[in-house]
Amino acid sequence: MPAFLTHLFSIRFKLVLLSSLLLVIPWLGNRYILEMEQYLSRGQEQTVLGTARALATALSERPELFNESSYSRAESGQDLYVYPVVYPLTLEDNSLADWQDYQQYEQHYRESSLIPNPENQLSSFRGQDDLGDPLSFRLMLGEHERSLFIYFRVIDEHLVLRDRDGLRVDRSDSLRLSLVNRDGVFERYVMAPYDDLVIYPYRIDTEVIDVSSLMHEPRISGRWRVIAEGYEVELQLPVEMVGNKLSLAVYDVDNPASRLVAAIVSTSGMEIPRELGSLRRPTPEIDRIVAGMGHTNSRVQVVDRSQRVLLSVGDIQTATGLVLTEEGSTGSGFTGWLENNILHPLYYQVLTRPTTDFVDDLYQGGVVEGDHLVPALTGLATTRYRTIDNAAADDTIRILEAAYPIIAGDEVLGAVVVDQNMNGIRTFRNQALEALFDTMLAILLFTMLALFLFATNLSGRIRGLRNQAEKIIDDAGRITNTIVPSRSGDELGDLSRSFAGIVDRLSQYTHYLENMSSRLSHELRTPVTVVRSSLENLAMVTQEEDAQVYIQRAEEGITRLNLILTNMSEAVRLEQILQSSDKEETDLAKVIDACVQEYQQIYPNVEFESRISLQPVRIMGNADYIAQLMDKVVANAVEFSLENKPIRVACYEDGGDAIVSVANSGPYLDHDMKDRIFDSMVSIRPEGRKKQPHLGMGLHIARMIADFHNGYIYADNLLEEEGVIVVLRIPVIS
Repeated sequence: MPAFLTHLFSIRFKLVLLSSLLLVIPWLGNRYILEMEQYLSRGQEQTVLGTARALATALSERPELFNESSYSRAESGQDLYVYPVVYPLTLEDNSLADWQDYQQYEQHYRESSLIPNPENQLSSFRGQDDLGDPLSFRLMLGEHERSLFIYFRVIDEHLVLRDRDGLRVDRSDSLRLSLVNRDGVFERYVMAPYDDLVIYPYRIDTEVIDVSSLMHEPRISGRWRVIAEGYEVELQLPVEMVGNKLSLAVYDVDNPASRLVAAIVSTSGMEIPRELGSLRRPTPEIDRIVAGMGHTNSRVQVVDRSQRVLLSVGDIQTATGLVLTEEGSTGSGFTGWLENNILHPLYYQVLTRPTTDFVDDLYQGGVVEGDHLVPALTGLATTRYRTIDNAAADDTIRILEAAYPIIAGDEVLGAVVVDQNMNGIRTFRNQALEALFDTMLAILLFTMLALFLFATNLSGRIRGLRNQAEKIIDDAGRITNTIVPSRSGDELGDLSRSFAGIVDRLSQYTHYLENMSSRLSHELRTPVTVVRSSLENLAMVTQEEDAQVYIQRAEEGITRLNLILTNMSEAVRLEQILQSSDKEETDLAKVIDACVQEYQQIYPNVEFESRISLQPVRIMGNADYIAQLMDKVVANAVEFSLENKPIRVACYEDGGDAIVSVANSGPYLDHDMKDRIFDSMVSIRPEGRKKQPHLGMGLHIARMIADFHNGYIYADNLLEEEGVIVVLRIPVIS
């Protein structure tokens, strides 16, 4: 097998492979977090609907708030109307494109207009000697996120801007603002730029011609853009800066040489506080009610039954609904560097970061449209999810919308629409997954390292056991070494100790085989010597009586040699016979009883005690072989039994087995010899007890016969007295 395949099937590789099953834990954690995300989504849905319900309840039974005359277009009078803007306006786009959804509400002022106060001489003025097209402008005011936005589109064919070297602001085309702030203080402002640039507004303390009285006003910001027909101006100032009175005016200079004011068009009087126009919102009471509820982190819109936006608070881009910790706030040092530079970039190959860089096209105009609003205007509260494709970030934004009807009596006046994006929950999910992945990655690395070290130690012990096993036998096949048993209590320690025991027994058996020639030589030397000496003496004697003695001794030696050869060949012949022998149903109790009666005649000086079942003990076997087995076992018992001590023979049935036991009083068996005495050519008789040659084949033959009967035989020391018992177990017939 190639080396790389060997490593693939090593224990270390298998353990590391199995440890990869731990990867199912992050998968389960991910599934749990996704389920938690679903629960949070349902909770957020109920929260948004509850917010809409609370606001709708506060606005219900207030029909005067939804009187259409209070927010119709202002086409007459001095008042200036501020319309709610549902998305942020920008001053940096060099156009009025972001106003296009609200330009239907703009007001038109011109020299011949009757809208400005006719008593104000500057409200519509042109010098008698100045010729040109009538001065006019279009005006629109909007409010978003507590900021007041104003745009002018001025039609002026002769544009005269401020001289870069001049300090006067009244000798060029300019804009003027007059207002009464919330503290009741009358304030005036002027804007006269040099070129297309950011407006630099001044507050007028005394007179506009007094340069020293002009003070920069940083709260007002804006842009001045020259166009073909004249110029456009966009302004932004905080709502808190303006009270309930406001007037706007355009001052026109047509002659760049004289730089005298040629015409003025204003929304109302500019110089006296009482002549200023009123600043009106369509539904100021709705604004106060919604602000009093204190709802944040949502976009709240109030619409009438014609789906027109009366109030818009909040920004859908930041309306996440959840307040979470800052993303990316990780630990310091190496851990923080690892998470920020390696782990989190890797995670976000799969995860996506929520973005606020998207545009909600559904609410670009001054009206709200959507499937969730139609049921609400019929009196049914609804919630729904919709998606916005964000091509810039290659992502999809989910928006949660809830609409709740505003009811007065049986009439639906409008609805409260509360929107939130799902970025908060997505951020929570990402943070939870980051924490889960960080923890599981640490656990996986630690577990895999521990398993790798464990597998390395395990494989090292196995290789050590293999190396010891390879060194046991030399090239000639001789056992030259042994295995050092391990002291470890695990399975490898048991295996090492088992191998050590096997090698030890094999070494003893090999030693016995190696010494068998000397034993045979010793056994054969005595009868050979007897025969030789007898024949030699027979040759030297002449008397017949002496010759008879030597002949008798020679016959005894020949008989002894014949017995040795018979014992050596008996086991081989029996094994061959057993392979071709048949079994028949046999009553084992009857066979054992006959054997015991025969032994009482063969061994008249030995007492036999028998305990044989009176019921038949039926087995499948051969009675002659059973008798031969008993001959070997009883012969051993007689030889090792103490004088005047009986030999106890039993035969009975127990637990589905036929039990035959032969017990004798005598010396104990050594612990190591309990199993070895049934091996071939193993004898434990001391030389002094040998009355005839013994090659240790008797009990080996007994085990062969037990195996033939599908049983087994074993020897053990007696517990009640000093002695040995040999037990044979053979399955009985069912």
